[in-house]
Amino acid sequence: MERNLMKGNEALAEAAIRAGCKCFFGYPITPQTEISAYLSKRFQKEGGIFLQAESEIAAINMVLGAASTGVRAMTSSSSPGISLKSEGISYIAGSDLPCVIINVQRGGPGLGGIQPSQADYWQATKALGHGDFQLLVYAPCSVQEMVDTVTKAFDLADEYRMPAMILADGLLGQMMEPVTFPEKKESFSEKPWAANGHGNKREHNIINSLYLQPDVLENSVKARFERYEDIKAKHAEAEMYLTDDADIVVTAYGATARVAKSAVNMAREQGIKAGLIRPITLWPFPVKEYQKAAETTKMFLCTEMSMGQMIDDVKLAINCSKPVEFYGRTGGVIPKPSEILEEIKKYSGGVK
Repeated sequence: MERNLMKGNEALAEAAIRAGCKCFFGYPITPQTEISAYLSKRFQKEGGIFLQAESEIAAINMVLGAASTGVRAMTSSSSPGISLKSEGISYIAGSDLPCVIINVQRGGPGLGGIQPSQADYWQATKALGHGDFQLLVYAPCSVQEMVDTVTKAFDLADEYRMPAMILADGLLGQMMEPVTFPEKKESFSEKPWAANGHGNKREHNIINSLYLQPDVLENSVKARFERYEDIKAKHAEAEMYLTDDADIVVTAYGATARVAKSAVNMAREQGIKAGLIRPITLWPFPVKEYQKAAETTKMFLCTEMSMGQMIDDVKLAINCSKPVEFYGRTGGVIPKPSEILEEIKKYSGGVK
């Protein structure tokens, strides 16, 4: 297959076209603007609709409208922009509509900075809008994995009628790596629920998230959470690296996992039995993989580009059966392999 050297953001955009995305609505914000710029040039040739909305709020509501017709729709933004979209994402979830949302994270809170960050973990996995709902959340660690994740995100969003988020960051969005793309997806599952014209051949389909009767709303939410349990059972993903005999297991996701893997390799060279668990899905969280590692390791070291937002999920996954320590950088600072190595040596008692 042909390989292409591409920037992460542009590779995400091309992958969306290959995945059958037909509508993109967005608003520029650093460090993800290349997604919009790329699609603005490519979509017209591919028969898609590109529209730069007047705001992030407008963009996410356009996604809601397009998704309600059954077409594959997408938006992208960076941290403050995702916050603005949060109400619309809740409406999309409440309407049981599929879509893909890309967050190329930057530092915060507030306007923060434009450098890479992972400080939106809580937002993506715990509180992206009001009400009882979840998103599928993917955390790829390379440009190729971002490309591979786009089709998967669209497919599962369609299957379970829910939004999916690809949680990237400014480092992944701006780096260039060689990638291969899948063949363009042409066939899709039927969407009998879509509001796309009935031609007097069926009943009207109504897309709605308003339920005035409490019991009706409760039943709707419960049915949604039954689907979530199916997703947890079938679609949690993680990479396990050198964990079988590890005394200390480093856990990291996204771009930080690449740095952490280098630190683990350096530790192994110095005789320290270190390993790595990289969650690929942040929701559903890969609980089984952590439980397996906890059976043999002595402790976990959680590393993130934040003040430690994933730690609680790690502790819950292992039932607090082993110590979980933390090392992180925030504000847009990227941790170095040597820094993580020093933490590994500190908790493992040094070189053996």
